Amino acid sequence: MLYDCIIIGGGIAGLQAAIQLGRYEHKVLVIDANDGRSVWCKRYHNILGYPDGISGEELRHIGRSQAREYGVSFVTDEVISVHPSTPFEVITRGGRQLEVKRLLLATGVKDRLPDIPNMKDCLGISLYVCPDCDGYEIKDEPSLVIGSGNTGAKMALTLTYWNDDILFINHGKKPLDRAIKQKLKQKGIDYIEEQVEKIILDKYANMKGVRLENGIEIFRKKGFIAFGGNKVESSLAKQLGVETLENKHILVNPRTKETSVKHVWAAGDVVAHSEQVTIAMGEGSQAAIWIHKSLIT
Repeated sequence: MLYDCIIIGGGIAGLQAAIQLGRYEHKVLVIDANDGRSVWCKRYHNILGYPDGISGEELRHIGRSQAREYGVSFVTDEVISVHPSTPFEVITRGGRQLEVKRLLLATGVKDRLPDIPNMKDCLGISLYVCPDCDGYEIKDEPSLVIGSGNTGAKMALTLTYWNDDILFINHGKKPLDRAIKQKLKQKGIDYIEEQVEKIILDKYANMKGVRLENGIEIFRKKGFIAFGGNKVESSLAKQLGVETLENKHILVNPRTKETSVKHVWAAGDVVAHSEQVTIAMGEGSQAAIWIHKSLIT
């Protein structure tokens, strides 16, 4: 089968694009490895229509159901190579060889998270990664930052917009620049250089605090993670010769979301923008509109 569009990545941007393209009645396939940010986030708090929040898993389920109603197909697999032929040839780890007229890269970003017991159980509920998304959630609540070196310290400094009672735990034990240490002191941010042994949870999977490797337990109900080194999943873009920034995010046309390579689009966190669910939705929809226009002209 020759597809009109294959969407690589079934997160929020990919699903929104799938719904839009499905409503145009194009032949669309979404290939998703099921390991992106929206898989593990237990709660998004800043999305229109969900004042009590919604989990990434639930949002993905709703999106897949909507897209399937319009005839969009889904497979759980990983794309390992794309050949820039006409049409494009897409090869997956599961052995699929597919042909397609248009491509949408919605491969996202993979966060670098330490393997700390119980951490993933409370992500998006009481432990967060994005201050723009969830800084509000720690308002006036004594909080902590589990991070590494300057990256963690900068997160702690950023969060003082919301809170004057911040503790930074340098789990990675990377040294801090002298100037950043001074800023922590000026802002009254407490600093500990010690690895976290585990996150202490209550019966509702909310964070109660942390236990350090030296046996000390610290009780704070809210926190952020900041380790840096997140992986931008743009290797397929590189295969295709798509223009990227030094930080590996994909550059797109601001209006159409098409990349520097004709008939290849990109949307979501893999693109150079503020990494927000709502922005990913908008980009997915916008890319789909222009993919449709290219298919009918």
